[in-house]
Amino acid sequence: MEANQYSIVLVAQDSSSGNTLSGSIQCVVISPAEMNRSLRTVTLAPIGPDTGDYPTRVKIKAGAKPARIALDQIITIEKKRIVKVTGDLTPAEAKKVKSVLKEILVD
Repeated sequence: MEANQYSIVLVAQDSSSGNTLSGSIQCVVISPAEMNRSLRTVTLAPIGPDTGDYPTRVKIKAGAKPARIALDQIITIEKKRIVKVTGDLTPAEAKKVKSVLKEILVD
């Protein structure tokens, strides 16, 4: 499955269970497209409920509910665990993700 940077994807939690929707989590792809095309892996940040205002969590609207991208819980998985692409971040959300990642990892 092709994964683009800032796409929202469903990921199977257990790679041995196959690509099913049960036991899947919603994540945002943070690795760039060039890496995603070249490697068998993709780097993601999980999306969770909007339960607090932490500096490493970016508020987004995922479906009908507000949610937060947990940029303090970055993971790398094999692309075969991606069940499906469900959407994309807005340009404003992607810009905020870039800013927080820079603050966490660079500055």
